[in-house]
Amino acid sequence: MQIKLFDSELKIMDVLWQNGDTTAKQIAEILKKQVGWSKTTTYTLIKRCIDKGAIKRIEPSFVCHPLVTIEQARDLETTELINKMYGGAADQLVASILGRKNLSPEEIKKLKQIVSNLE
Repeated sequence: MQIKLFDSELKIMDVLWQNGDTTAKQIAEILKKQVGWSKTTTYTLIKRCIDKGAIKRIEPSFVCHPLVTIEQARDLETTELINKMYGGAADQLVASILGRKNLSPEEIKKLKQIVSNLE
């Protein structure tokens, strides 16, 4: 499932990914503490996520169930980043990331294993 979620919608989804099925009221309480959103703002964004098919509303109590996994969202965001900033060249994205950080020997070992598994 490919659903484009914007940053504000991802905040809603993040609560669900961390907590599982959650009532809209609980999501509003969590996001009020985290980012200062009003209940109205949170409910508007929940509705937007429902309209997009990212969340299923379950009654009673307006329980929100995520229909998009974090892996699906990450995959879409990564694909968009590769296409937008690197002309579709994933190797250039990886080179850019690796060139910005001094990797520990353990991190290098993990990356070599990932590449080895792809071959």
